[in-house]
Amino acid sequence: GGVVSPNAIEKGVNSMLERVSASLNQSNSASGAADDASKELASNIYEKTAQMFHPQTGQCPNERLWFKTLLKFGQLLYEMNEAAKLQLVIRDLLRGSGQQDGAGGGDTSAATASGSTNLMEIYALQIQLYSRQKDNKKLREIFDKAMRVQGGIPHPRTLALIQELGGKMHMQNREFDAAGKTFFQAFKSYDEAGDSARLRCLKYLVLSSMLHASSINPFDSQEARPYRDDPEIVSMTNLVQAFHNNEIRKFEGILRRNEGKIMDDEFVREHLADLLRTIRTQVLLKVLGPYECISLKAIARELNGIPTQDVESLLVALILDGRLKGRIDQVAGVLHKSPEKGVPTASVSSSAAGGGASAPSASGSTSATESGGASASGSSSDVVGGSTSSIEMRNYEAVDTLASALENLTAAVTSVSGMGKSSSLRVM
Repeated sequence: GGVVSPNAIEKGVNSMLERVSASLNQSNSASGAADDASKELASNIYEKTAQMFHPQTGQCPNERLWFKTLLKFGQLLYEMNEAAKLQLVIRDLLRGSGQQDGAGGGDTSAATASGSTNLMEIYALQIQLYSRQKDNKKLREIFDKAMRVQGGIPHPRTLALIQELGGKMHMQNREFDAAGKTFFQAFKSYDEAGDSARLRCLKYLVLSSMLHASSINPFDSQEARPYRDDPEIVSMTNLVQAFHNNEIRKFEGILRRNEGKIMDDEFVREHLADLLRTIRTQVLLKVLGPYECISLKAIARELNGIPTQDVESLLVALILDGRLKGRIDQVAGVLHKSPEKGVPTASVSSSAAGGGASAPSASGSTSATESGGASASGSSSDVVGGSTSSIEMRNYEAVDTLASALENLTAAVTSVSGMGKSSSLRVM
């Protein structure tokens, strides 16, 4: 027979590798996960093919085929959760790409275009591994290196995967602003690749935007605007609108009803507590605005009926962060805000009788009832800190009373002392 050309060999092997990948993908879509037998067979094919075409030790050296096969083998090992074998594959890939330390520590800026593209593929494997292992230190190191790679044209899906996992890393470190920017880049990369994962990244972008308490609506961007009415995204659109409008009941209702299957995403569930805390803090600061004193029960009602213990936790966090000046009377269940310099003091009551809302009285006193409303009141029985009994006034009155008591005590001691001296003189 005739001699088979290297190009024909490469074409045939590539065709075989693609069939193996397609077979695994079909198994994934049919049963939700490829069965162990299919994965084991694919693993053996990739491993033998990589050995055959190894650039130095293979029977038919071909660096391109070796690298492509090893990448597919590495991705399969990741899916099989074979971390030890995957690390060996990554080491070989790095060494084959000129990273002699096997850790990706070479000068990425000086790599050729093809070398840079290969490095990005390797970094994508590493980032997946470290993300699963929750090794944030190594994850950040590799992510930063990947973002510094110059030249090369990695596949948009590879770049998107790196950016998505980088965004999750920022979220875990509570770097919400950086996470939002990274998720936005991942969304655009997935969009360029025509990958449906763009919608997932768009959800994460919205999530990070709310956790950052940003006033910018992510759907105002030119790239995201076309998806705001997508059936999978419309619930996130409603959620972010409720967030920006401080409509906490609507916000929690969307989450409770799991509209758009928001809560089906494990990553979103991980940040649910932070998300609720953020909007409650946002609404809380708005509620406290005009008041000097307000009961914790009144605040709880405004925050959709959460326990007063949760209200106290939010207030303590705000006070410790320096965003709120005041003190909590735990016995009375009342928050006393410290008056700001140059701002007239307003006082707030915590009346047991619900009252509706009204403007402050002529004396400048404002009262908040337990029902969450505000009422003007001059009654000393309703006022926690009225215009004639504000915190400062009560302090002055207490000092004045103490001074009077000390004067009376001094006079009494002096009188007794004088009487003692007179008695002594008479005895002598």
